[in-house]
Amino acid sequence: MTLSRQAVRLDELLNYRLMRLIALSGAPVIRLCEGRHGIARREWRLLAHLAAHGPLSPSALAEQIALDRARTSRAIGSLSAKGLVERVALPGDRRRALVALSDKGRALHAELFPQVAELNRRLLAALDDGLLASLDTALQRLDAQAQQINRSFATEVRADRSRGAGRRAETTSK
Repeated sequence: MTLSRQAVRLDELLNYRLMRLIALSGAPVIRLCEGRHGIARREWRLLAHLAAHGPLSPSALAEQIALDRARTSRAIGSLSAKGLVERVALPGDRRRALVALSDKGRALHAELFPQVAELNRRLLAALDDGLLASLDTALQRLDAQAQQINRSFATEVRADRSRGAGRRAETTSK
């Protein structure tokens, strides 16, 4: 598999290669989260972000972890039911709230983060310091480029999932 600017096969696409890497390297994290701690990967991402950045509004949290608001809301509800996060009403506006880690959530993060960090260390052991620095630089550049493409493409093409679903339904009904 080789990346190509002019890809003609799936395994030459950067996003495909990254998703494959995430699937392979993320599997042990999923087993840790679900098997040992009873939380989903999405819930772990939310917990870890709150631990790093403090209380946030649900909208800000969704934006920062790159997850749609509906899934973020479901994850917040699930974590709240497990006693890992709490909603803190804003003074002067009881309708708005921030999401914050509970004591139980902080304890889970303190236990789980070192285990996830160790898996990360083991994965990155495949790279020497020079390659690791180059990868970091490349990821920063790709992130900036993806943000720019996303901003410009969002004005060119608007997603319409209902049309896509309609086409699938028409195709499968024939």
